[in-house]
Amino acid sequence: MAGNKSYLSCLDTVKPVRDALDVINGKWKLPIIISVGVGNERFTDIQESIPGISPKAMAKELKELEKHRLIERIVTDGYPVKITYKWTPYANTLRPIIEALKEWGINHQKKITQ
Repeated sequence: MAGNKSYLSCLDTVKPVRDALDVINGKWKLPIIISVGVGNERFTDIQESIPGISPKAMAKELKELEKHRLIERIVTDGYPVKITYKWTPYANTLRPIIEALKEWGINHQKKITQ
């Protein structure tokens, strides 16, 4: 009879990773986060920086990113009303993750095309 061996559950790692991916996963969320992060603030500027995104899809994703406190919608009174989008300080925590994923993606492409 084998001795008792305790195994670490992969769920301790998988669950938080899944939670993180749920926030940034999807076709448009990461491109929107990156677009706003590099300085695009107006709806049309963000949309023009992401080929193929519809206004309806972008509006939906921006609302979800606001809900997760990654993007802030700023309404400036005046005529006409000005609406801009900015990264929240909390979104800055994604910057090293995005850079690491970018680096990994570049290295991965080199690896598989050798």
